[in-house]
Amino acid sequence: MTAHPISETVASLMPRAKAELAELVAFRSVADPAQFPRSECEAAAGWVADALRAEDFQDVALLDTPDGTQSVYGYLPGPAGAPTVLLYAHYDVQPPLDEAAWLSPPFELTERDGRWFGRGAADCKGGFIMHLLALRALKANGGVPVSVKVIAEGSEEQGTGGLERYAEAHPELLAADTIVIGDTGNFRVGLPTVTATLRGMTMLRVQLDTLEGNLHSGQFGGAAPDALAAMIQLLASLRSADGTTTVDGLTTDAEWDGLQYPEGEFRKDAKVLDGVELIGTGTVADRIWARPAVTVIGIDCPPVVGATPSLQASARAQISLRVPPGQDAAEATELLTAHLVSHAPWGARISVEQVGQGQPFRADVTSPAYTSMAEAMRLAYPGEEMQTSGMGGSIPLCNTLASLYPQAEILLIGLSEPEAQIHAVNESVSPEELERLSVAEALFLRNYAESRKA
Repeated sequence: MTAHPISETVASLMPRAKAELAELVAFRSVADPAQFPRSECEAAAGWVADALRAEDFQDVALLDTPDGTQSVYGYLPGPAGAPTVLLYAHYDVQPPLDEAAWLSPPFELTERDGRWFGRGAADCKGGFIMHLLALRALKANGGVPVSVKVIAEGSEEQGTGGLERYAEAHPELLAADTIVIGDTGNFRVGLPTVTATLRGMTMLRVQLDTLEGNLHSGQFGGAAPDALAAMIQLLASLRSADGTTTVDGLTTDAEWDGLQYPEGEFRKDAKVLDGVELIGTGTVADRIWARPAVTVIGIDCPPVVGATPSLQASARAQISLRVPPGQDAAEATELLTAHLVSHAPWGARISVEQVGQGQPFRADVTSPAYTSMAEAMRLAYPGEEMQTSGMGGSIPLCNTLASLYPQAEILLIGLSEPEAQIHAVNESVSPEELERLSVAEALFLRNYAESRKA
């Protein structure tokens, strides 16, 4: 880090940041009451609201969104005539998956090997702490030069669209000149990166029914249609032999023309086992940033332990389809639904339910705000220039904000670099990245305010 006063202030605040992140990580704020009590999300929302009040935010409110969750809003007025910047993060998290596979408790922030481990440490409770650090550093060095709105979403990981619908119904609430989405990440630790594109997403649940009830596989197997076997065949139709997504009517040959992702680095980041091939064709960047990708994320079926020799009467699966910029998520949903219906084998009865959807996003990286961010990152990361990359994940709110506020500049930064292993076991955040990105955000807000005066 440089000797810049902002850098020195952020460095001095890091012990407090670690303690606060530990408090926030401790909430089991998975926005799915079937997995964790709703009270865990409500407690996390209350913590965020209290943190904003402690920083002199006004109009702090818990917003009851249409999907039954709460988003937290606060407003910090700046100098007269200053531009308004909206800072975004989300406090809900992915479920911990197999808690036994974590090397330390998932909801207990634990330092190990120079990183802080815990569910949400990077995605995206750390993003909220990043915003607090940036604002505190500015307060200690002359004041916050812009008006700031903060919105912390409560159901981003579920993709249920609560905040999008709320924003559409209250369009004045989140209006801003520039929006900083703190939910992406650097291409690599130490390489400052803004995200130019996001894939959209659609989520479907499909059920197949073939029999009135389970049957003895010895007595009826070979002629009676097995719903689980039908489901396996149906899901296999979604990929070609090389793993390329094959949804009827969906284009899968787009190319990425920006920062490339060397295959060796990707294999290491993804922890692909030796001898196992990558799937799909084209460059890695093509496959993860520019093309659709289907994933079977869950199947209801009998576990191996306790399984009986039976034909299954019903089977159910949940399917995620990532949709790249240039394709419409609603159209992709229709194509995926039609594909599933047309490929259901043996006349199996099929039902398809949509459970989530978000449009892809493409930022305008030529806007003045990006110039201000490039200057800020140059100081926060000495010797490095800001890079622009894509991201295969989805942040459905981005398109809603772009539609509501077409004049606003939208920047995407964050703590979810490859080593963070977001959505997986042993998620972690690099404290060095948290420190440097907090410095970068503070310097950006200062640069941006100055640029608007010119």
